[in-house]
Amino acid sequence: MNSKSASVLANANVSTGTTVPIRKKLGFLTMMSICVGVVIVQGSMISATQGIGLGGMGFIAAMLIAFTLALFNAMTFSELSLMYPQAGTLATYTQKAIGHFPAIVAVFAGYVVVAMLALPVEMFLVDAIVSQLLPGLFPPKVVPIAILIILTVTNLVGADVFARVQNMLAFILVGALVLIGLSAVTGFVAPHPDITETGVDWSFISIRDGSFLGLVALAMWLMVGVEFICPMIAEVHRPERNIPRAMFLSLMVMLAIFLTFAIGASYYLGVETLTTSPLPYLDYANAVFGKAGLLIATVMACAATCSTINTVLAAVARMLQGMAENGQVFPQFKCVSKRFGTPWVAILFLSAIVSLPVLLGSIESLITLVIAASTSWLLAYMVAHINVIVLRWRMPEHARPYKTPFYPLPQLLGILGMGYVALHNSPSPEITEQVYKITGGILLVVSLVAAFWVRVYMKRKLFEPDLS
Repeated sequence: MNSKSASVLANANVSTGTTVPIRKKLGFLTMMSICVGVVIVQGSMISATQGIGLGGMGFIAAMLIAFTLALFNAMTFSELSLMYPQAGTLATYTQKAIGHFPAIVAVFAGYVVVAMLALPVEMFLVDAIVSQLLPGLFPPKVVPIAILIILTVTNLVGADVFARVQNMLAFILVGALVLIGLSAVTGFVAPHPDITETGVDWSFISIRDGSFLGLVALAMWLMVGVEFICPMIAEVHRPERNIPRAMFLSLMVMLAIFLTFAIGASYYLGVETLTTSPLPYLDYANAVFGKAGLLIATVMACAATCSTINTVLAAVARMLQGMAENGQVFPQFKCVSKRFGTPWVAILFLSAIVSLPVLLGSIESLITLVIAASTSWLLAYMVAHINVIVLRWRMPEHARPYKTPFYPLPQLLGILGMGYVALHNSPSPEITEQVYKITGGILLVVSLVAAFWVRVYMKRKLFEPDLS
């Protein structure tokens, strides 16, 4: 890498023409915390326990495939983010490769809508478990809304405060998961009981007949999201070295954590509890730690939800900021605090749209919407892989501080893998049709708005690459 490229990466500023205070760069530990914190959520803990109950050894194989696909995603985002070290991330890469219209659709359908629908589910879950630990102490929805307000403030006051909060949350979260996983596997706290329910299937039958592939979609939710570090690229230390390392190492850490967590659950819970309980990780903690299990599960749930909200507010806000710099959303989103250097309008906007479903809806009304919206997140991964292929062909001489090894195999396999997961994203055949109708509706609405914006406001062709 030449010195000019290194200078660009080291000094990348997400706000063209806007003076922001020079602040301490985010270190590698914080980058790891961001990657881990957005992936390990209550939903992924539920997926891990349900998956081991449904598939046993087959789910372990599915996790390894999901891990491989996640590595391909990390390779793609590493190459793209270091080619264009800006906050717009996927929007920037896509506008360079295939145009502004798919750029807007990919980010809004793949990240903004998902954040709006998925974060409230996490907030409802934390409200439910806190109400079990402290029954009647707080009115419904007060705890999650308070969490959202506090984390909105920490994001507004600067990346250094965000980093301290994120490091603390990630330490608590990982520590709790490792504690319960190792305690369960070793039987150190409580001896392994005789399970009266059906035990987890540890045979290789599902691997031999290929039926385990149906579990890859469930396992995928344990591995997606590490690319949320990329919007923070202007605020991280040595991104050309640390962005890829943080994503790859985070995936390895999460694979080890979830393997231990899932295998440990099989020693204490039967298939019926693992697959039907609304909060199986709570049953898991209770089985291992007895009365202390509820406290440990609550700490784990709160840390997971807080970490995810904290990271999404920081990362998606910077996506919107970068898009505003490119003219792809309202210009107000590029407003940056003169004191703290944070995209305050984008942060407040995200906080507002996340709070609305919590205040107006219920978790039952959101589950199917989240599954549908998550499918468009997988489509955004496919767009990213396409971007790498197109830019390799269209801009072969462009500086690439990181180049995907074995190109284009990771991208091609990544596209096929994400397509497979998207097609098998529904948890049951009964709601498959409903999920795809909602996914189609989300994509249709976002596409219509994006087409109008690109043609009328930006006065550009829908699929006209911006090579400037």
